[in-house]
Amino acid sequence: QVQLVESGGGLVQPGGSLRLSCAASGFTLDYYAIGWFRQAPGKGREGVSCISNHDGSTYYADSVKGRFTSSTDNAKNTVSLQMNSLKPDDTAVYHCAASIFMDCARYSGRYFPEADFGSWGQGTQVTVSS
Repeated sequence: QVQLVESGGGLVQPGGSLRLSCAASGFTLDYYAIGWFRQAPGKGREGVSCISNHDGSTYYADSVKGRFTSSTDNAKNTVSLQMNSLKPDDTAVYHCAASIFMDCARYSGRYFPEADFGSWGQGTQVTVSS
């Protein structure tokens, strides 16, 4: 059974850091890309990042570029999202999702379709507030 489980969310002050994890089971990440998406209250879902475990390509939305970094631990079959310099606007439920399209370099601010991602985790809440 294909499953993704996110963890690591919580409450953090502005300027702080959190590290989210996305643990995969039922499949190996070797031939997938993992995307991170977030949804704030009253807003649509936003694509945040993508990392390909096939060719190492990555994509980051302009809103998080330079602050967020995604990485893969193949031994643990886990993808992490390191989030630094957090802002209140980063408050959202964060989901990871898997895609068979292994080239994250194909994405841009204008093209990052959720339809490319077929398996989704349940989400983890990130709240940035003083």
